Amino acid sequence: MTGPGGVVVLTDRRLAHRPLVDVVRGCVDGGARWVVLRERDLPRAERTRLADRLRAVLATVGGRLVVAGPDPLGGDAVHLAAADPYPSRAPSLVGRSCHDEAELDRLSTEDYVTMSPVFPTPSKPGYGPPLTVDGLARLIRYSSVPVLALGGIRTAAQVARCHAAGAAGVAVMGVAMSAADPAATVAALRAGCPPRAGSGGGDPQPPARRGRQSG
Repeated sequence: MTGPGGVVVLTDRRLAHRPLVDVVRGCVDGGARWVVLRERDLPRAERTRLADRLRAVLATVGGRLVVAGPDPLGGDAVHLAAADPYPSRAPSLVGRSCHDEAELDRLSTEDYVTMSPVFPTPSKPGYGPPLTVDGLARLIRYSSVPVLALGGIRTAAQVARCHAAGAAGVAVMGVAMSAADPAATVAALRAGCPPRAGSGGGDPQPPARRGRQSG
């Protein structure tokens, strides 16, 4: 892998039917190689211990943990909310959540963004109607960095449509966190990825930057 791609898993322990580490391990067994640790309400010490445990799970397959928020918790990758400040000491990989052109215009040195919500989802209230695949494609053309599609992605067919629109990958949360069998769920989603994007393995590296396209 050259950067966040394939099926990227976002954590939410409240949706999980088992301990979060076990759920993530299942997602990794199903082929996920990128995980974004959310759980921002946890005390820092507890969240750091959780980050260490998830990194150990991902290390077995050459995967990478990204921490939501400006504090990398001892790691080297963060994913910022739209309004989060940039870290004072830049990690080697920085992503940001975006929802429209205005937020894309505010990017500075981010390496990638998530764009949401693509499909209807209860986890993204307050961001207006879904972008749809056509809206996603338009914002991908506008973006200066690779885009992960996020929001309401539950099937391999949706994954394939997002990739066809130009997404570098998809990010999922509820469908993976609440799954009775996270490994099977992630494997099924990966069936919608192009062969290279869904192959997994390798040592993930930050994505190459792209110039902004008009249109």
